Amino acid sequence: MHGYLRSTRTLLSLGLLLAGTGAGDARPPRAPADIPAIAQRLRAERKTFTDADIIDGFLRTAFGAEYHLAGRVDRIRKYHKPVRVFIEAPGRPERRAQLAAVVADIARHIQHLDIAVTERREDASIVARLVRDRDLYRTIGAMYGSDRAREIRTSLDPQCLSGFRKNDNFEIINSDVILTVDNGDFTFYDCAYEELLQSLGPINDTTAVPWTMFNDDVQMGFFDVYDQYILNILYDPRIRAGMTVDEVRALLPDVLATVRPWIAQVNGLPP
Repeated sequence: MHGYLRSTRTLLSLGLLLAGTGAGDARPPRAPADIPAIAQRLRAERKTFTDADIIDGFLRTAFGAEYHLAGRVDRIRKYHKPVRVFIEAPGRPERRAQLAAVVADIARHIQHLDIAVTERREDASIVARLVRDRDLYRTIGAMYGSDRAREIRTSLDPQCLSGFRKNDNFEIINSDVILTVDNGDFTFYDCAYEELLQSLGPINDTTAVPWTMFNDDVQMGFFDVYDQYILNILYDPRIRAGMTVDEVRALLPDVLATVRPWIAQVNGLPP
């Protein structure tokens, strides 16, 4: 079984400028559109892309890996089973509710992916651990060992982290997501969307594509249209785990032709 990890580096200023919801706060958790930094990005979001724009981003993110523990990175990796997310968030009901809403939003926007929250850890494909920022590296160390944790800190310096393990057929078996809860609402949503989505397969970061959240220079806080294209292509039934770049490239025109109407429909865009 082979594993891959990736991280998000979020600008510190964002965490300082945007206040988070306190653990004892009785107010309902803030939705993404209610957060000024996310609302601004939603208004400015680019929603029209050429086939070449989309294909380039898909190939850059679905192949390769920002940091891999073992195994080849030149094959498609994805789940071929329903995905269930267990949220481990002791004492943080508002963050748990926000993450559950993120999972539901992802489910609405990826046509061929069955993903939902589960209350039973034993049923989980993805375990999402919500921790305080000061406990992040202790959690990484407990999961991966102290030596690997030091290597991860040196190589990635993460603010949040995700990874998955796959079988010899490049099918993802399970994933782990670690999110910090006390760096503000914007940072929480930005990490939650990016890490959950990358735990589904497109784990490679790229600075060559300016429209994807899978670029450490880009912060979104929501599931943008461009990345919906990437995930809907990946989870189209014609794209199989273990496929090579050449095998996928040959299918992309037909796959994209069916993904486009879905993206338009689910986002209320012109056909």
